[in-house]
Amino acid sequence: MSDRPAILLLSGGLDSATVGAIARDEGYALHALSFRYGQRHMIELEAAVRIARHLGIADHRIVEIDLGAFGGSALTDDSIAVPKGRDADQMAGDIPTTYVPARNTIFLSYALALGEVIGARDIFIGVNAVDFSGYPDCRPDYVGAFEAMANLATRAGREEPGAIRIRTPLIAMTKAEIIRAGNALGLDYGLTVSCYDPDEKGRACGECDACILRREGFAAAGLLDPTRYREAAS
Repeated sequence: MSDRPAILLLSGGLDSATVGAIARDEGYALHALSFRYGQRHMIELEAAVRIARHLGIADHRIVEIDLGAFGGSALTDDSIAVPKGRDADQMAGDIPTTYVPARNTIFLSYALALGEVIGARDIFIGVNAVDFSGYPDCRPDYVGAFEAMANLATRAGREEPGAIRIRTPLIAMTKAEIIRAGNALGLDYGLTVSCYDPDEKGRACGECDACILRREGFAAAGLLDPTRYREAAS
């Protein structure tokens, strides 16, 4: 076992699973952190548990917070519809209703706290180029600003300037490149969940932004998409 601990923010989705595979391949001893934050469904947390096992992560913590108390997102407020059937231009436009206010800031802050306790200096998060066109907390300038803050706000950062690193290996990659990278590392994408609005059986809707980007990514990568979609199961 490596003596280099790192925190992995693990959502249960394709991107965070790929980041975990990359970090494991780099030799880190991973400590996974997932959140029950008032999201629309718990299927992604079930996926996170499966992925942690698949990656051999012994320390996987699920933290409970309630962003649903604030609402403001289609992922935490059932009165806001999940967008469906949008094309690439629409996705690249305004910030979508699936953006959860301050979510990555909150998640990274928890990861920073856990890292201080266990002596981890690296925090891995699966933000990427497909997302940062829509989500403000997935962009390189945001990541750089949080990393600078983290080094000012922690004992480790003050004692060893620049010690805290927010690791974003996917940030400049397309979805197809991400999928190819994970496939090359033996990642089982059948364990992951991307859909914003799955049914009670965990089948993906096939129409939300996440489903569309996932489908297109597998097609562009030349690989079979293992997702269970509703129409395929009907």
